Amino acid sequence: MRLRSPWQPRLAEGAGPPGERLAAALSQDILSGALEVGARLPAQRDLAWRLGIGLGTVTKAYAVLERRGLLRSVRGSGSFVAATEARKGPLVDLSRNAPPSGVSERLLARTLAAVSRRLDADVFNAYPPVAGHARYRNEMARWFRRLGMEADPQCLLLAGGAQHALAVALSTLCGPGGTLLVEAQTYPGVLALARHMGLRVLAVAMDAEGMLPDALDEVLDGLRSEGGIAVYLTPTMQNPTTGSMGRGRREAIVAVCRARDAMLVEDDVYTLAPEAEFPPLAGLAPERVVYINSLSKTLNPSLRVGGLVVPPALVARTEAALHASGLMISPLGCVVMEQWVLDGTAEAIGTAIREEAARRRALAGAILGPAMRDARHVGYHVWLPLLAGQAAVLEAAARALGILVTPPASTAAAPGTPANEASCGVRLCLGAPAMDELETALRAIAGLVENLEAGAPPPVLA
Repeated sequence: MRLRSPWQPRLAEGAGPPGERLAAALSQDILSGALEVGARLPAQRDLAWRLGIGLGTVTKAYAVLERRGLLRSVRGSGSFVAATEARKGPLVDLSRNAPPSGVSERLLARTLAAVSRRLDADVFNAYPPVAGHARYRNEMARWFRRLGMEADPQCLLLAGGAQHALAVALSTLCGPGGTLLVEAQTYPGVLALARHMGLRVLAVAMDAEGMLPDALDEVLDGLRSEGGIAVYLTPTMQNPTTGSMGRGRREAIVAVCRARDAMLVEDDVYTLAPEAEFPPLAGLAPERVVYINSLSKTLNPSLRVGGLVVPPALVARTEAALHASGLMISPLGCVVMEQWVLDGTAEAIGTAIREEAARRRALAGAILGPAMRDARHVGYHVWLPLLAGQAAVLEAAARALGILVTPPASTAAAPGTPANEASCGVRLCLGAPAMDELETALRAIAGLVENLEAGAPPPVLA
C-alpha cells in the first residue's frame, strides 16, 4: 500500500499559468524544508483533479522540478523529494552572463576531426610569440573586422579571453596606484579586477546611453593619480544597463579624453554585428583606445581566446604585461578559432546565437513588460531599473525562490552615491538557462516586481 503524500496541494499566488504556479509552490515548500527529503509527492492524476488543472500541466511541472534536482521519479512507485545533495544549488541561475548554446556535439566532433587533419606539431611543441602566432592574430583580426573593428594584426595581441585581456589593459594603462573611471553601474568583473589590483575606482554619472561626457570631464578635471588614469566603457549593450552610445555620444566621450589626455579601455564583447551608427571607439580614436573583444561571448564560453588592439606606441608595454600574466594562449583554442573562421562555422554559430538571443529577449519583454528597460541592441542580459532598496529586496526574494540574479552591489561602482542611486537596478542574464526554466524564472521575477510596485512584502519561506 502506497503512503499518502504529506503535501497539501496548492498553487503559488500570482497571475502566471497554472503549471508555473504549481512548480513555484512545490519549489517553495521543498526548499523551505516543509517537504522533507524522501517525501512522496501526490500522484499526478490525483493532483490534477484536486487542483482543477490538466494532467499535462502537472506532468510538465514535475518534469521541470526533476530537471532542477528537486524531485526524483521512481518507475512504478511515484515521485519523491530529492536528496539534499541534489538540490544545493539555485533552481535557475540568471546571474551568469553567457551566450545561448550554439555548439552541438555533432558540430564539436566535426570540428575536432577537421583540425586533427591540419594540426601543426610545431605549434604544440614550442612556446609561441608573446602576442601569439601571426596566423592566429590574422584570423582574430578577420573576426574583429566582421564585427566592424578594423585591426592591424601587428597591434593585436592574443589573450586568454576578454577578462585576461582586461587585466592586461589595466596593468598597462594604470599600473600600481592608478585610477580607473567607470560608469556608475558597470561590469562586475572590472570592479573585482580593479580592486584586486589596488586601483582607485571612481564612478561617473550616466544616463540611458551610458557615461555622460560632462560628468567625465568634471571628474577628470584636476584629477591626480600616483599611477596612470584610464576610462573603462562598454559602449554597445552596456553591462549591466543594456544602453548603447550613439555616434554623437561616442564622439563626445573621445573629445573629452583627448582634451584631458585620458586613455580609454573599450570592452566590445556584446557587439554582434557592425553598425555605422555605433562605431568602435577605437575607430574614432585609435591613438588612445585599447580595444578588447573575445570569442567566448560571440561563439562559445569555452573558447577562451581574446584579443587586445592597442595603439602602436603601447605594443611593447602591453606585450610585457601580457608576458607577466601568462606565457601562452591555448594552442588548441587557437586552432579551433582558425578552423571556424576559415570554414564559415564561426559565422553560422554567430548567426544562430543572435537569433536565439533575440528570441530570449522577446520572451523577457513579453513577460516583464515595462519593468524591463528597452534596449537598442540584442544581448544576453536585460536590466530592471529599480530604486536601490527595491533592487536589494528583489534579489533576496528571488534567491528565496531559488532564482539567482546579479547582486545589485556587484555592479555598483560606488554604492550610496547620487550617481549610483539614479541608475540602480537588477541585471537578469538570459543566455544560460534552458528555455522552460528561463520562462518560469522570468514569470516569478515579474511577480516580485509587481509586488514591489504595489508595496506588498516579498514572499517569505517558512
